[in-house]
Amino acid sequence: MRVKFSIALFSLIIFFGNIIKAQPGVFQPGDYKDGVYEKENAVNRRYIPYTHLREGDVTWEKRVWRTIDIREKINQQFYFPVEPNVSRVSFVQLLLKYVLNGSIMAFDDEEFMIPYEKAEIRAKLIIPGDTQVVEDFRPDGSSFDTTKVTAADSNWVNYNFCGIDIKEDWFFDKQKSSLEVRIISLGIAVKRKGKEELGCNPLFYVYFPSCRPYFAKHEVFNVKNDSERRTFEDIFWKRQFSSAVTKESNVFDRKIETYAKGLDALLESDRIKGDIFKWEHDLWHF
Repeated sequence: MRVKFSIALFSLIIFFGNIIKAQPGVFQPGDYKDGVYEKENAVNRRYIPYTHLREGDVTWEKRVWRTIDIREKINQQFYFPVEPNVSRVSFVQLLLKYVLNGSIMAFDDEEFMIPYEKAEIRAKLIIPGDTQVVEDFRPDGSSFDTTKVTAADSNWVNYNFCGIDIKEDWFFDKQKSSLEVRIISLGIAVKRKGKEELGCNPLFYVYFPSCRPYFAKHEVFNVKNDSERRTFEDIFWKRQFSSAVTKESNVFDRKIETYAKGLDALLESDRIKGDIFKWEHDLWHF
């Protein structure tokens, strides 16, 4: 009898609990979803591991540096949204999220020799408030000048994010008879707030393979279809971005900008891209 009474009491508690929860006005976080279905594809995505590569299988290799200009229309998927959004984040917001929680390590150089502490990254992200002289009034109505400090700005990076510096290796794998590319490092470039004349400069670098698990779990806006959004991992894997070559491996270790300017620099960038394409094309004879 006691067992049956306990079961009946437990059932009544669940029943009345569901009634109370279903009543309008009793809101619980997570009761309402922003959409008509649960999006589980991107959340459960896993990145595709690289196949093992032996040194003896690499018969040709070329290191290339390139820059993604966020101002180009095809690359705006990296920049937006600037403000926090529930469904998706911008590329710089994604990286900062995992850098600040310790999942991804940030470096001062693209050779990964000088790591940043999380406190150093936080210090780079906060711009102290400016001091300005404002007019204030005494109780008797007379005015006087006082110094006021404006609030610190910690969101300036979202608005001043201007580019991504990529270092990658192109190589020919004779085991698979294919020309492949693997990204080694990513550099987040920003314009310093209030210092536009300094141009677009790297804020920090990250090791690309360590970022891939997190890139695979965050969606990127798809202009043509909201139900088929790709992830940041897909964007890099499928090369769905526009970029310009800024340097290739050379004996002088110099960038294109040191010996070509303007249109000549763009033509030199296209030449390097064309040389890689021609090298692969010349491997085969029809």
